[in-house]
Amino acid sequence: MSADTIIARFMKQADQRPHAKGYYVKEGSAWKATTWKTYVDEVRTAARALLSLGISRKHGTDDELSCVCILGFNRPEWIIMDLAAMAVGGAPAGIYTTCSPTEVAYIVSHTEAKVVLVENVDQWKKIEAERENLPKLEHVILMKGAGQVDDDMVLTWDEFLAKAEDTSDDTLQEYIDALSPDELATLIYTSGTTGPPKGVMLSHHNLSWTATAAQDMISTGPEDCVVSYLPLSHIAEQMFSIHTPCTSGMQVYFAESLEKVKDNFAEVRPTVLFAVPRIWEKFYAGVSTKMAAATGLKAKLVGWARDTGRQVNDLRNNGQEPSGFLAIKYNFFNDKVYSKLKGALGLDRTKICVSGAAPISKEILEFFSGLDVVIREVYGQSEDCGPTSFNLPGRTKIGSVGPPIPGCTVKIADDDEILVKGPNVFMGYYKDEEATNEALIDGWLHSGDLGKIDSQGYLHITGRKKDLIITAGGKNIAPKNIESSLKDLNLIGEAVAIGDRRKYLTALISLDTDESAAYAKEHGLDEAKLCESPQLRGVIQEHVDKVNAALARVEQIKKFSIAKRPFSIEDGELTPTLKVKRKKVHEHFADDIEAMYGD
Repeated sequence: MSADTIIARFMKQADQRPHAKGYYVKEGSAWKATTWKTYVDEVRTAARALLSLGISRKHGTDDELSCVCILGFNRPEWIIMDLAAMAVGGAPAGIYTTCSPTEVAYIVSHTEAKVVLVENVDQWKKIEAERENLPKLEHVILMKGAGQVDDDMVLTWDEFLAKAEDTSDDTLQEYIDALSPDELATLIYTSGTTGPPKGVMLSHHNLSWTATAAQDMISTGPEDCVVSYLPLSHIAEQMFSIHTPCTSGMQVYFAESLEKVKDNFAEVRPTVLFAVPRIWEKFYAGVSTKMAAATGLKAKLVGWARDTGRQVNDLRNNGQEPSGFLAIKYNFFNDKVYSKLKGALGLDRTKICVSGAAPISKEILEFFSGLDVVIREVYGQSEDCGPTSFNLPGRTKIGSVGPPIPGCTVKIADDDEILVKGPNVFMGYYKDEEATNEALIDGWLHSGDLGKIDSQGYLHITGRKKDLIITAGGKNIAPKNIESSLKDLNLIGEAVAIGDRRKYLTALISLDTDESAAYAKEHGLDEAKLCESPQLRGVIQEHVDKVNAALARVEQIKKFSIAKRPFSIEDGELTPTLKVKRKKVHEHFADDIEAMYGD
């Protein structure tokens, strides 16, 4: 009898709904479905192939842990390999596709992986460039359609699956039955905002408990579907694309590419949508720009619709329903405005929208609430499997990150750090006892985030301990909310508040590529020199003044500088999950920063 693990739940899907659809991929103009029965068979075949390659570990033995690294965009092979590695007692470890050869080699070396799955030849070249530094690596496997590589180390996907012939299904089942809930199931490597990535160790119980909690909170079932498009190396995407579907039977559509995600949303019309703030910001920029162009009766209609939407969702967020004239207005605007907008965005079937992985502006949440698109903010980290708190349907407060998830305890330390305890809290950092002891104290996860819990039990994030700005006057300032407010202007892609050991705060601003290009075209300006435009500076200064009006004097932005290029993953200022690396920004834009303090 198998223990309650994600693997055991996954296998049950083939028994409970063998002919139901498990996942979809786009082939030509059509979405091709794969049943749960076939899906499970694919994973079992890959698991047997891993056993044939010597990747395994039985519970209660002294066998060395076997890790399998995965480097590629969201594809069926990604998840098949992930589940196969867990099934044989190994541990999968995803690597962000944007990682450099050196960064890839660090994770492959740190895990001592014998097998790496790569998406294509370009990702293989990263391994090839560092192969002399990877003495334990034995096999590199290519995903389907990856192209040709003439190297003894490399196997095509079909060649890899053919290795399964050397291992029986009964042997595989012995490994699955031997899985223990308290064993390591997967490694999630942090995106490294403050140094080299750390391997977050999550147990089988961590994953299965959190997946059940997620299923209960968002009420997913076999009739639901998601689009898989955010990095599968991140625990949040794994929860939505792997662990919750394995638990509930939810269907997964694999996006064609990041460039086609918007089109895929419109085609699939997912019932569950998880997005990072940058995605919602893009939606906001597009919708708000079109609304701003409305005039006359149309503009008034949109204004009335937004007022009605906010009133209705304020009630619903507190577990109530509209009645009387408000209900009549809502039904009218739902027919004339909300349904049309949702249809255009591919959200007409979406029953829950979630934002996570980074802070999102309250203004954006309120904007969409007025259009009957309620975005529920979730807060957490890899170290607690993704969710610490969540704005639940019927219990949502915009501006907060919701109450702690059921079964999870949250408290605020004397220095305002958020502490977490529960079955979702990780085992520790792989091969890093010192970091583990700093993060886990008496069973409490020390999150590194600062926060408060209000009188109604909602958690609010106020900043990050390591990001605190201490001015020359000794004032402690958390920059998160200031930066979030600055980014409410569509033209601003990123904003970094600066002022540590300085007399006053300044901001380094990078422009949003799409919005700034549109602005330059509309006003007849040279896009290449847009950051020097007095006209653009005037628009941004007006927004900065608006933000300052809501801040204490010591928190106000006295000067700002517009970076000559956007912050990027490639240049090291952003992590693969689009978090800002402050240290790198300070290094790369040191001259711009110093110029703001030249007096």
